Amino acid sequence: MKISTKGRYAVRVMLDLAINNTGEYIPLKDVAERQGITLKYLEQIIILLKKAGYLNSSRGNGGGYKLAKQPADYTIGDILRTTEGSLAPVSCLDGSENHCERRATCPTLELWEGLRDVMNNYVDSITLDDLLQKQVSLIGSDYII
Repeated sequence: MKISTKGRYAVRVMLDLAINNTGEYIPLKDVAERQGITLKYLEQIIILLKKAGYLNSSRGNGGGYKLAKQPADYTIGDILRTTEGSLAPVSCLDGSENHCERRATCPTLELWEGLRDVMNNYVDSITLDDLLQKQVSLIGSDYII
């Protein structure tokens, strides 16, 4: 499983909004500049995050985006699944039910299920707040990521 730029950037954007949280809305152009992401590509990612209920937005002067909840309420797994879809390592495990005609006799199915479970458990065990605290410990109060 390879996480795309959309998934990686979504985590960076959410972390940027957490780091720069003053209670005010943050203009998307500011996030784009800090993160070195084009505004057009960032807008595509923001739409997914807003639709998932992760962000609040405000239009007009003083508008922008901010987290809808506290950083501890977001898991990295949820953010990645919002932008990437399934994190399954093989296509037969993409949905909630495996419809593969070989599932009953597949010698590798258990391997792929185990890998999926380990990966999901790992990304679900890390919150946005964990990354925020890591950033603070690495950089201190100089919040540039």
